[in-house]
This record gives sequence, structure tokens and C-alpha cells, in this order.
Amino acid sequence: MSTEAQDLQTEGGTEIVQPNGEISPTEEQRDQQQQQRQPTKLESFFSMLKSLILRALIIYFVSTFFRRSQPPVVTNNQKNLGSPGPPMHAWNYFENGTIFDLHVWLSDDPFEVNFKQKSNLLWLQEDLVYGDWSSGPSGDGIYHHSITLKTTPKLMNNGSTYMHAFVTKSGESPDPNSPNYPRNGLMGHHQKQLNKFKRIRVNRNYNLLASEKEKLAFELAQANLKDSIVSHWHPNLTVNIVVDQTNWSKGSVPPPLDEYVKFVESGKTYLPIVFLNDYWNLQRDYYPINDTTPELPLHLSFQPLSSFKWQLYAVQEVKNKFAGNIFGELMATGNAEDAEEDQDSLKETLLETNIYLFGLTIAVSMLHSLFEMLAFKNDIQFWNNRQSLEGLSVRSVFFGVLQSLIVLLYVLDNETNFMIRITCFFGLAIEIWKIHKVVDVNYNTNQKILGILPKISFKDKGSYSESPTKEYDRLAFKYLGWACFPLLIGYFIYSLVYNEHKGWYSFILDMLYGYLLTFGFIMMTPQLFINYKLKSVAHMPWRMMTYKFLNTFIDDIFAFVIKMPTMYRLGCFRDDIIFFVFLYQRWQYRVDLKRVNEFGFSGEMAEEAAKKKLETSTTRAAIKDTSKDDNKTAKDKKID
Repeated sequence: MSTEAQDLQTEGGTEIVQPNGEISPTEEQRDQQQQQRQPTKLESFFSMLKSLILRALIIYFVSTFFRRSQPPVVTNNQKNLGSPGPPMHAWNYFENGTIFDLHVWLSDDPFEVNFKQKSNLLWLQEDLVYGDWSSGPSGDGIYHHSITLKTTPKLMNNGSTYMHAFVTKSGESPDPNSPNYPRNGLMGHHQKQLNKFKRIRVNRNYNLLASEKEKLAFELAQANLKDSIVSHWHPNLTVNIVVDQTNWSKGSVPPPLDEYVKFVESGKTYLPIVFLNDYWNLQRDYYPINDTTPELPLHLSFQPLSSFKWQLYAVQEVKNKFAGNIFGELMATGNAEDAEEDQDSLKETLLETNIYLFGLTIAVSMLHSLFEMLAFKNDIQFWNNRQSLEGLSVRSVFFGVLQSLIVLLYVLDNETNFMIRITCFFGLAIEIWKIHKVVDVNYNTNQKILGILPKISFKDKGSYSESPTKEYDRLAFKYLGWACFPLLIGYFIYSLVYNEHKGWYSFILDMLYGYLLTFGFIMMTPQLFINYKLKSVAHMPWRMMTYKFLNTFIDDIFAFVIKMPTMYRLGCFRDDIIFFVFLYQRWQYRVDLKRVNEFGFSGEMAEEAAKKKLETSTTRAAIKDTSKDDNKTAKDKKID
């Protein structure tokens, strides 16, 4: 990990303190939301990584579909002179070893700097060497500078302030009125807005058991409160100069790098690339600018940057530009704050995780996605080819529909990623599709509900109702209800008393969703009970289950690697218990010729079919031999 990232992480964690000790609005909201369920770092990282992969694939295919080849633009000179010559390769204005100065200025204008106001000069670092990676106090080419800025009334009222960084050859000045102004104004320059606008959301959750007086007071207090956009501050910023001698050609620099490479002298030279980097500034370290912040600390760092790292940072810098189009809005999370928190999860992983472990995490995450797709494919294939329901829990299929519906409604009620919503929707569609495979669905158009929808009735299939499976399934859910309903009631009371909610609808969804996350694993126990009664596991979709439990084992591995709550860490092992019981049953009920597979055949049926085939072939052979003997006898008589 780069020294820059470590320095910024250290500074960001120690320097942000409110001057008068008051809690900022964002911190108050954070305290109020501590009771709400927050995703663990494992959940955040996995979901973010898979979302990024899917987002990149969709953007790639969409851009490829709409891409059109552009005909080359031919000028009049080119028409007269014939085919154009080879492109001109430009040279960096700063050669390796060039001595230069760094000028950092503050301005209220993004395009101009008031050089007459000398107090706006934040930092002047002289006699730096281009391409030097071993200078500085620590011998790593990094310089630091800390200052304190006075907060202006404009900045307190959601105004903006900008920082302009110039690199000039030694002794030159970026001031156009200075006698040391560079020849033809050749110098590197980049500007960046220092403050950042973030939305502060009003927490409208309340305790549903509050009295009418308390509810009225809460509504009156919330009536005049609205979500506000407030300017925020982060004290850390890094000034990078890109050490690169690539011979770029004007007009052929790929985006987004073309925004930083500035050509001069008819494309023969390009200016040194200055990059203002705030990538490692975590969102949680920003705080609002208001009357409680009369002074703002600013810690600047200067560091040379390689071309490869600069390209990575540049891509991240323009990432938000793609969020403005229709695909960006669809693929983005419910709000910008959630997307930034996902980015923070990635940054923390990069900062705190060993590089080898991080590479292993990416590889395992890709396997995790692959296993999910294979489990999805084999689940559909299993139910599509299924002819017999003997040994399968039909009630579990209906409960799966209810569970998927609760998850989808919960996701829609909360601001979540678009890809998560699509995944939940398709999951519900698959569960509903399974209903047609396990029961006979009849649509009575003569009897309509509300005069619009036909009345729907369900009838058990013969392979389910005529076998002991139906009775075992009923007994399993009967015993399961004895365990589930007390737990559901207890969780209902706990969530109602101790948690705050937006309303009764959100409370019911949140309560049911939390219950499914906590106790959902016991819904697989009816199948264990049916297997035990039938003394068979041949009817199980083992391929699909294998892929799902491989994902469970992956979660188990990262439960020890990644920091997470102890309860969630223990929860990662609950599904393993069910799987080991399935494995024990598979070992215990290895051989059973009466077992019926997913195609409706058993070992006894196969043996009977083989015997019939053997008897038929023997009979045919005997008949054939008899006919041969008869023909031979007839020929002998004819000869005589």
C-alpha cells in the first residue's frame, strides 16, 4: 500500500475534531441509527464487488451495442496534400532531473486566482526535482505542510472554495504580472474544489409504542425539518505530480487521461501533469462547515506518482460523471451516500488487508458469484425435469415464495442497489414458477375475485398425495411451528419495544426480514425430517445444494478473516450444521433400491425393466431358433 494512503488514513483519523466539542448533525444521525441493522463488512464488500462486476459488464455491452464507427475527418489541407503523415509524438516539458517549484494558492473562483492577495498562498515548496523518489524528510519523495484556514461567511453559507496547484521551473512564478512569469505560460496546473456538498437526511423514525402526545410532539418537531444539502470539509489533500515520459500524441490520448494531458507548441510538447488526489479521504471523516467551525485545518502532502497509479486514480475521479446518465442512475444505489459508503468499504479493505489476502478475496469472490450462478441454473434444471414429488417438501416451496416476497418488499421499502432489486425480483419469479411444478393450479374464470382476477385453486399432485411424503411434510411443519411461532412473537415484541421505525408497514417488513435472517435456516429442517422418515435422500437436488454450501464455506472462511460482529460470525456456521446433517443422511441411506430419483425411476424399476428386456430377447431368440429348425426340416423333406 502506498505511503500516501497510509499517511492520509492516519491524518484523517486524528485531526478531525470539532472546535467546541459539539456534535455535528451527521454524528447525531449516526448515533440515532446505531439501533438499525447495518450490513457487515463482509456483506458490504461482497455485494459491492459483485455489483461492480455486473455494472461493468452491462455498461460494456451497452456501449458496444451503441458504438458506431466514426469516419475520419479530412481537412482541406489533407485533401490537397494527400494522405496524412504519421502522428506527431510530444515530449514532456519536464525532463527527468528538472528542478521546479510547487505553488499552492487558494481562490473563490475555479478559473482565476488573485495573486495580489498574498495570504492566499498556502504553500510554496522550492527546488523540487522531477523524477526524484528519495528526497523529503523521510527519504520517500513526500513533503508535508499543515495550515489553518479561517472560515469565511460565504463558505459557512454553502459557498465553495478552490485550491490551485502550479508547478513551474525553478525561480518562475504563476503570476502573469510577475517578471518571472514562464515563457509562453508553460507550467503545470490543476484546480480542485476543497469543500464537498453532502445531504443530511432527517431521521423520521419513531417508537410505535409512544403515546399520542409524544407522537404529536415528534410530528410537530419534524414538520419544519427537511433534508438539507450542507457543505462538508475534509482536512487532507495530496498534490501529485505524475512522473512519466510517455510520448503522447495529440488527439490520441484515451479518456479520461485526455483531460489532464495538455499539449502546447502545436502538439510538440505537453505540460507536466498535476493531479490533486483525495481518493483516500473516507466519507465518515467529512464534517459540516457551519458556525461551530470558525477555523478549518488543512494538511497538504506532495508526492510523485507513477503513470500506472495516476491512470487508476483518474478513472475513479471521473467515475461520478457516468452516474449522470440513465444507466448510471439505474445501476447506482438508492442515494449517493450509500454508493460512497460502498467505496469506503473498498478503501478500508485496501488499507487494512494484506495484498495477498486481498488478491485471494477477489478470486474467492469470483468463485462465489460463479457458484451462485451454477446453483441458480441447477435449481431450475432440477425442478424443470422433476416428474415425481415423492420425498420433497411441497410446503417448503410455498414458504419459499413467502420468504422471497418479504425480502423483495423489504428491499423496495429501503433505498438499495438496483441490481439487488432485480436479483430479488427474479428470485421471487423462480419461486412462483416452482408452484406449477409441485401442485396443479386451476384458474376458474367463472368465479372472479373483485370481478377482475380469476379464482385460483391448488390441488396436490398424485406423486405427492399418494405417498407418505404429504403426511411427513405436515408433521414436519407442525413441529416447526412449535419452535417458530414463539421465536416470531419474541422477536416481534423486541423490535417493537427497542427499535424505531418509519411506520407500521416498515415495522412489519423489518421485523419479518430480521426474523428470516436470524432463524431462516430452520426452514430446511422439514426436508431433514422427510428424509429421516423415508430413509432416503435420492430425491434431493444435490448439485444445487453443493454449490450453495460451497458458498457457505466461503463465508465461513472470511468470517475469521474479516472483522464482523460475533453474532454474525456465529451465524455463518448455522447453515453448515444443516449441510452436515444432509451429508450424514446421504451416508446413512446410501443404498436403497426403492428410492425414486428426480425422473420417477427407482432401482427396482430398473431391475424389472432389465429382466423384462432379457426375457423378451430370450423369447425372441428361441422363436428365431425354432423357425430356423422348421425351415431346415422343410428343406430336408423337399429334397427327399
